[in-house]
Amino acid sequence: MLLSLKVAATAVIFSLPLGVAMAWLLSRRDFWGKTLLNGVVHLPLILPPVVTGYVLLLTFGRRGAVGAFLDQWFGLVFSFRWTGAALAAAVMGFPLLVRSIRLSLDAVDRKLEAAAATLGAPPPFVFLTVTLPLILPGIAAGAVLAFAKAMGEFGATITFVSNIPGETQTLASAIYTYTQVPGGELAAMRLTAISIVISLAAVIASEILARRLAARQGGG
Repeated sequence: MLLSLKVAATAVIFSLPLGVAMAWLLSRRDFWGKTLLNGVVHLPLILPPVVTGYVLLLTFGRRGAVGAFLDQWFGLVFSFRWTGAALAAAVMGFPLLVRSIRLSLDAVDRKLEAAAATLGAPPPFVFLTVTLPLILPGIAAGAVLAFAKAMGEFGATITFVSNIPGETQTLASAIYTYTQVPGGELAAMRLTAISIVISLAAVIASEILARRLAARQGGG
């Protein structure tokens, strides 16, 4: 349970800045390959999680192109470590994060940004003082959904980092383990109930934040 919280929190914290940047790029810029990039961002929602985990293993494993480089030069190892579980969770939750933030950006009245720019404010200042406050509910909603996805991720995680108790055994992996051993049904049911409560709370929180965003936009 605590490991899952650690993995999910780490996944959201490190993917959030990239998620905001990616959502802004897809919402505010037109460029060649935009449709392809959008498709790549949403691939984890379409591909079987096991495939995503295998791609991560090939890329960030000790012998992978990126993984070998990070291990040799920075001593950073992802495969079969909790950091790898966080990476897998971040990748799986990234599409939900980006989509939520992008919808918030699309709902912002562009005239407000244009007015600030007309007054001489540079683009970063416009984003920080005008756009960011308006999309905060969307960012929060995306973060909540990504966190819930990270808490429940199984396929990509177990493929990339295996199921090592105390190191990579997340909540979902623990449930799977208990279902495979005699007498583990009670523990599996208990963890399943916890997973359902967390997921339901995340959905409700996301819905509340989305409604607040809609109300704010409507009031503006």
